Amino acid sequence: MKIEILHQSVTQFDGDLLIINLFKGVQQPGGATGVIDKTLNLIISQAIQKGELTGAIGETVVFHTFGKLPTDHVLVVGLGPSEKFGTEQIRKASGAAAQRAQKLKAKRVGTIVHGAGIGGIDPVLAAQSLIEGTLLALYKFTEYKKAINSKINEFCIVEMDKSKIKKLQHGAELGRILAEAQNTARDLINEPSNQLTPTKLNNTITAVLKSLGLVKHVEHHVLGKAALNKLKMGALLSVAQGSDNKPQFIVLRYKNSNKPLVCLIGKTVTFDSGGISLKPAAGMARMKGDMSGGAAVIGATLALARTKSKVNLMTIVPAVENMPSGKASKPGDVVRAMNGKTIEIISTDAEGRMTLADALCYAEKKGSQIIIDIATLTGGCVIALGEITAAVMGNEQKLIDTVLEVSNATGEKHWQLPLFEEYKEQMKSDVADLKNSGGRPASAITAGIFLQEFVSKAQWLHIDIAGKEIVEKENFYQPKGGTGFGVRTLFALCRRLS
Repeated sequence: MKIEILHQSVTQFDGDLLIINLFKGVQQPGGATGVIDKTLNLIISQAIQKGELTGAIGETVVFHTFGKLPTDHVLVVGLGPSEKFGTEQIRKASGAAAQRAQKLKAKRVGTIVHGAGIGGIDPVLAAQSLIEGTLLALYKFTEYKKAINSKINEFCIVEMDKSKIKKLQHGAELGRILAEAQNTARDLINEPSNQLTPTKLNNTITAVLKSLGLVKHVEHHVLGKAALNKLKMGALLSVAQGSDNKPQFIVLRYKNSNKPLVCLIGKTVTFDSGGISLKPAAGMARMKGDMSGGAAVIGATLALARTKSKVNLMTIVPAVENMPSGKASKPGDVVRAMNGKTIEIISTDAEGRMTLADALCYAEKKGSQIIIDIATLTGGCVIALGEITAAVMGNEQKLIDTVLEVSNATGEKHWQLPLFEEYKEQMKSDVADLKNSGGRPASAITAGIFLQEFVSKAQWLHIDIAGKEIVEKENFYQPKGGTGFGVRTLFALCRRLS
């Protein structure tokens, strides 16, 4: 889709559809909406008075212009209450408007920038959020399904104030890059696991880097089974040994700064059957999304490289498949991680933390001073926080505070859980240094306690996104399927740390 910034009045836009807006509770629209209302003989005001238009967030009402404007139709989208307005409301409104425009089969669409005027939002942020919401809402995964051609060909931001044009261009470009990065993550999550084995994931990364012209800017190498054995990654290998698909420990390196090395690690279990501790059949197909942490760090890395962000970054994607077989790990087995600690396997379905344990050790060995891991790690996170909020834990409160702050702007909600010393009791083993599961009580927290055992000196942050990786119902800018949750927050966090 072509994105343009047009320096003109909204009354001059010539296309299929023009998008304007309305705050909830407003009886007499002003600004660009007021101008359009007067041009259309107060038809918008009449709709407000009749209760046909309320301004509720994401509400969309379409009006015919009957030749009074160059555009064929006008769409009014609700922004919600002005006192609650922010960048997330821009994404939601833009997404709702884009989905309605697509259903109307509009090919050339214009829009004003929601919030850059009376909303008080910086024009760069407003344009960024608008484009994010639009492109994320229009996403569809059609790799294995015949697509219906109802795409918007041209999307135009219309702005009369010439002093804002460059800011809008900058914000729109940033929004496009971030949305495309998140949509790449969604593509990976939505891929069937037979089409995205660890090896195929590595090949896909190679192809994406090439298509975006990033081969010279992002180093990409992979460690196979022999190299992992040599590094004594017994925890990760214990997960992979039940599958015929070999593990791929993928490392991306982007250096555009001499600042401390930041490492992103994403849990990447391309399919999780639970292993010998087999999951119930109901919902198991969703386990193709157990690599959503890996998808998030890949997306964030692509966005950081494309924006030439000043960051010293290493990204680790420890890709494995967790399957039951005669070779698979069994409950009661004891394995040794890269740092020498022994782990009693209580459940082979507590596999993600095993792969992350060795990845954390590797990250520190390579000199990472700040390590952020993100994972669909525990069902306990879903029980504690539902499908709305990710859990955050770590060993450095300033780092936790930073991710909580940036997530307020990105719209990806996060909430801190405690890593109290008392929880370590649940992880004690009679036969090893620790066990890989502390049972159901506080399971999201004890998973964090487990991971902390594999961090020695680095500042470390753990994000559990279980329940946030896939949605079953379309909502504002989120279609059904993989969400790409975490891409925008990791991008903003790395930029902030740099």
